[in-house]
Amino acid sequence: MSDLLSSSSDAILAQRGPYALFAAWFAEAEAAEPNDANAMSVATTTAGRPSVRILLMKGYDSRGFVFYTNFESRKGLELLENPYAAIDFHWKSLKRQVRAEGVISVVSDAEADAYFASRPRDSQIGAWASAQSRPLDARATFDQAVAEVSARFEGGPVPRPPHWSGFRLTPSVMEFWQDRAFRLHDRVVFTPAGGDVWKVHRLYP
Repeated sequence: MSDLLSSSSDAILAQRGPYALFAAWFAEAEAAEPNDANAMSVATTTAGRPSVRILLMKGYDSRGFVFYTNFESRKGLELLENPYAAIDFHWKSLKRQVRAEGVISVVSDAEADAYFASRPRDSQIGAWASAQSRPLDARATFDQAVAEVSARFEGGPVPRPPHWSGFRLTPSVMEFWQDRAFRLHDRVVFTPAGGDVWKVHRLYP
């Protein structure tokens, strides 16, 4: 397992940039984690009241981290009202975390359509059938909605629902945390300095 935070100078880390470091760590997580290396906590807030949940990251590049949801869910409504969020990846087997905070934007229709088309058909149907985050009187009601949507689109493709798309978090700060013995952890923070340039500083554990 690479120990880039303690073995690399701040200048080298800044030159490497946070996305390259994330890619290296994520590759190790995909090999080491038993389930869902792309799982991340997503924290939102509105009117001063925070909420957090675990989602699956569905893509990342130099623009940020992408996840998909029903825009009428609690997180969807909160992000549309207050387009700022924080995410956290915790890879327990590697004793690492990556945190990011930043602004939220909606992905393009083309991106959302392409991802939705890649989902299993049952997941596509579920996106139509679920009134996500809203009260459900009985499981049978949801099962009936799934059956009705299945019948509606039988024999053809399932289009992306108009209320379902993706968000991208573009970081204004990214922190990499590596466990070390006796709680003498490494914490390295990246902040954008314009263009592809990043500043690096360290935090006490």
